[in-house]
Amino acid sequence: MLTEVEEPAPSDDQVRVRVRYCGVCGTDVHAFVTPDMLPPAVFGHEWTGTVEAVGPGVTQVSEGDRVIASVGPPCGQCAMCRSGHAGHCDVVFAEANGVTPDAPAHGGFATHITVSQRRVARVLDGLSDEQAAVVEPTAVTFHAVRRTAQCLGDVVVVQGAGPIGLLTAQHARSAGAGRLLISEPVAARREVAAGLGFTQVFEPGDEFVEAIQDATDGLGADVLYECTGVASLLQPSAALVRRGGTLSLLGYPTVDSTVSYGDWQSRELRVVGSLAYSHEDFTGAMRSLVSGAVDVTPLITSTVGLGGLARVLADLATAGTTQAKVLVDPFR
Repeated sequence: MLTEVEEPAPSDDQVRVRVRYCGVCGTDVHAFVTPDMLPPAVFGHEWTGTVEAVGPGVTQVSEGDRVIASVGPPCGQCAMCRSGHAGHCDVVFAEANGVTPDAPAHGGFATHITVSQRRVARVLDGLSDEQAAVVEPTAVTFHAVRRTAQCLGDVVVVQGAGPIGLLTAQHARSAGAGRLLISEPVAARREVAAGLGFTQVFEPGDEFVEAIQDATDGLGADVLYECTGVASLLQPSAALVRRGGTLSLLGYPTVDSTVSYGDWQSRELRVVGSLAYSHEDFTGAMRSLVSGAVDVTPLITSTVGLGGLARVLADLATAGTTQAKVLVDPFR
């Protein structure tokens, strides 16, 4: 159901943005299936648009600037910043999760959105509107690969070839993966992965496991990025990692996972959790898109208007969906 409301004029440090596109995220799908799961600001958080009006205290952007949804730099005042952990600033984390006092009343599934200037970043020259609409998930995966700190030449496995998995795979390739294997059950998504230049793309199963063993002389992967968020896959994913290797967690299960802590401990697995991003990740993500290191065009499978959003969310909630990244054009 579409609702018409009056978008407020920007206050002192706010900007009003005319939304060009808003990407549909897996998190949005979870919220569609489970209402009230997300803060309102997060439902539709992958948006890009043009600054239409600015408050009197705005200094970071101007009217007419193309911008993306972002988070601000470390605040310098919170407990984490004061303790020397600015990379995990409490304010930035709250902004990423849409729970700061100045969070917008709604997300980017709208014609306009009014937000604090901290929540926008200028689009780098050379990015199309479509690329700009996918900067946010590109920043999520850039952040994860950077946190994981894989080594040059590592044998890397990416589990899941949805948008997050395919973006992660491209960042991992740019970070110097020596061999890269992808597991994905949906044939259409495996085809997209192959089109992006990945040559070892498998259905889950024995052939995939054997390929990992062949690539590592039976040791297991140096790094495995788990991008599905399927709780039941967490322990089987860990089993594919060599002793002393790294299990990097991007997918976000909505139910508890059962794992063998003794197995993880005895094999000295390094487990890296990753959620959201920091301000600088957006710059790195945009640079990766401008340079061509990351290609998002094959990931965009359709564009719909606001009236088609519910249908798309229902489709994406099904296990067999062939959609990858869907963009919402609110003026369509």
